[in-house]
Amino acid sequence: MRRDLGRFLPGVTLTAALVLGLAVVTSRPAEPDTVPTAVPVAAEAACATDPATPKRQLRGMWIASVANIDWPSRTGLTPAAQQAEYRGWLDLAQQRRMNAVVVQIRPAADAFWPSTYEPWSQWLTGTQGGNPGYDPLAFMVAEAHARNLEFHAWFNPYRVANHTDLSKLAASHPARTNPGWTVSYGGQLYYNPGIPAVRAFVQDAMMDAVARYDIDAVHWDDYFYPYPVSGVAFPDQAAYAQYGSGFSSIADWRRHNVNLLVQEMGAKIRAAKPWVKLGISPFGIWRNAGTDPLGSRTTGLQSYDAIYADTRRWVRQGWVDYIAPQVYWQIGHPAADYAELVRWWSETVTGTDVHLLIGQATYRAGASGQDAAWQDPAELTDHLTLNRSHPQVVGDLHFSAKDVRADRIGAVSRVATDHYRRPALAPAGTGGAAPAAPSLTSAVRGTGGVTLTWQRGSTGSTAGYAVYRLPGDGTVDPCALADARHLLGTVRASGGSGTFTDATAAAGATYRYLVTALDRRHHESPASNVRLVTGGGATFSVVVDNATAGGFTAAGTWGTSSYLPARYGANYRFALPQAVSDPAWFSATLPAAGAYRVEVWYPADPGYNSAAPHLVATANGTVTATVDQRVGGGQWRVLGTYDLAAGTRQVVGVSRWTSTPGYVVADAVRITRV
Repeated sequence: MRRDLGRFLPGVTLTAALVLGLAVVTSRPAEPDTVPTAVPVAAEAACATDPATPKRQLRGMWIASVANIDWPSRTGLTPAAQQAEYRGWLDLAQQRRMNAVVVQIRPAADAFWPSTYEPWSQWLTGTQGGNPGYDPLAFMVAEAHARNLEFHAWFNPYRVANHTDLSKLAASHPARTNPGWTVSYGGQLYYNPGIPAVRAFVQDAMMDAVARYDIDAVHWDDYFYPYPVSGVAFPDQAAYAQYGSGFSSIADWRRHNVNLLVQEMGAKIRAAKPWVKLGISPFGIWRNAGTDPLGSRTTGLQSYDAIYADTRRWVRQGWVDYIAPQVYWQIGHPAADYAELVRWWSETVTGTDVHLLIGQATYRAGASGQDAAWQDPAELTDHLTLNRSHPQVVGDLHFSAKDVRADRIGAVSRVATDHYRRPALAPAGTGGAAPAAPSLTSAVRGTGGVTLTWQRGSTGSTAGYAVYRLPGDGTVDPCALADARHLLGTVRASGGSGTFTDATAAAGATYRYLVTALDRRHHESPASNVRLVTGGGATFSVVVDNATAGGFTAAGTWGTSSYLPARYGANYRFALPQAVSDPAWFSATLPAAGAYRVEVWYPADPGYNSAAPHLVATANGTVTATVDQRVGGGQWRVLGTYDLAAGTRQVVGVSRWTSTPGYVVADAVRITRV
């Protein structure tokens, strides 16, 4: 990640909407509730959105390990100290409402995991090959995912060492056992990109981490062939003579070598784990328009010619999933204007599936020795404001973490206030499909806020959830979820259920809550049913459907049907009367002993039972109430108000023991504290 780039230079949207059911009522008389169906999020509606609160935006920061730039802060820290420091970086990312971290795990042909290819990194213990006493990569991924931050694993493909002495490397280092793979240049040691065995080896070394760890992306920065040293040629002429047949120039051959690295690595990642992205953060200029009419209106170093990185081709061929050019100059820079480069990159990704992020020079804001523009607290935030005029830009990466934390001249705080006011979902990738909507089973106000619980939808692969809160009651406006104004946050999926506590809920306020599910590529499901929490003290309401995992039990004598459209959810259960109870039970977790209103939902039919027995397990014993299921279906019907004990138990049962003819039906119950 280059920080001395100056020396290379002279001197309102259409969005998705949801159609949602009426709110579940808490601490009020029973009201009708619609069957919980929803239109997919992809159904478009013309919605007025706030550009300051985009629903989707990748926000991340680089955490550099080489030379202990960010983490670990120095070598030789204990595992506990390293882990505490890393957690602090994740806390910072959350405080700034970021949703991704880009962590350097292979800074110099070494590893931050027990690699089968390369030695432990010296930046952990101070000694290359020194075991840190734990698996840093496993720890880092788990901690990031616990906060639902994407983990982008940052690798440097070809750098071997910041010196040229092979004997200083660990004895088992592949560069020592294969010295012919290496070249010395500019006081550093590199693998030679022109040797096919080298390219295969570095890919295998990186794929080891892809295969063994639950990373979200493979990330490279701008180091391919090294930046040129004035008057010194890169010493790969022998490799060119051996492998460069068919190329009219060594420059074309070098670009071909890097192209193969990108193309092959992308294919390997997609074959192994299609949801893992390949992202590259190249030098900000491809070529200048004075050299190539396809280039940008700039006059700086050209990565195509200087480091043999044909970044435009990678995008146009779709070899990468995202490109994050390091646009490390201010707006109006005479040789490399930020505005011009964002325009050029936006045009470059247009018509492709490649996401465009912008690498931000956060390290320059307020730093000594920088141009006067970087002493203006508004420079960095103005970059993101300009990005809004280019819808192709879907996020930003900040270099680096310590500069985000330093917040010199308040520049990062300005960015957070102006652009990261609300959480955001990551941009949706290609492939995959949205999972089924979750079922929001309860919303309970307590001393720590409002706690939501839900059940995962029945289909699709759910990797996370988005939680929304709307003020007041009533139906939900179709555009309410079109941006992030009402997004509270996201939660990583774990098992078949989820929970979230809204600690910011104001006492006495009335809210509507909804939850959506996200797959690994961030496609969003339809919304769950709505839960209403009123302002009058602690409230509780829970719906248990016959499909609720762990909430419903019935013997095999109970059939399943989806014939009648007035059912609650996907289906309902039915059984013939018999002189044996054989009840189907609905279970719930009640937060406290007290009075609860119990309601049932069923699809009515003239052939159903006129006196279906319903058992309510009250605090004082079981009470039976009968329901005429021939009429009154497709809505909540009140059984009564009962004293119920706290805890998890079977609360409502539907019995078969009745002398009246016709099927008895068990569909859903709603239990509300009153």
